[in-house]
Amino acid sequence: MIRPAPAVMIHGSADGRFALLPGLPVTLVSAPGAALYAGAGWWVALIAALRAGHPGRTFDDILDCGDAPGRAAEALRAGQRDLVLAPVPAESYERVRLMAVALGAVLRPSMPETLDLARPAARRGLADWLAQGDNAGGFR
Repeated sequence: MIRPAPAVMIHGSADGRFALLPGLPVTLVSAPGAALYAGAGWWVALIAALRAGHPGRTFDDILDCGDAPGRAAEALRAGQRDLVLAPVPAESYERVRLMAVALGAVLRPSMPETLDLARPAARRGLADWLAQGDNAGGFR
């Protein structure tokens, strides 16, 4: 089984550029509930800008939609293909899950363990976090 790249929580383009700087495998993740207050369009545009600014660099990204199935559906319509939707009533979750499956997207019930770049000292520990690969940021 291929393990996902370590997850790093970013809060904007400066964090995204910093997380990509070491050139190591990484999964960029949004802050909890970011789709609710920043919107899916913001995240999709942020990730597109980071991809354009780092040609040839591949990385994954996950948007947290909190407990809002409508925001998760909006994110899928905006092109987001990996997202978190916290537990909601089963019927609501199932509707979003079916939409995700139809689009080839991944719908997760929770975020992986992450290194949050907003935390003090997180920037100093980034290279070590990413270098640990399977031992850091894996989906548990």
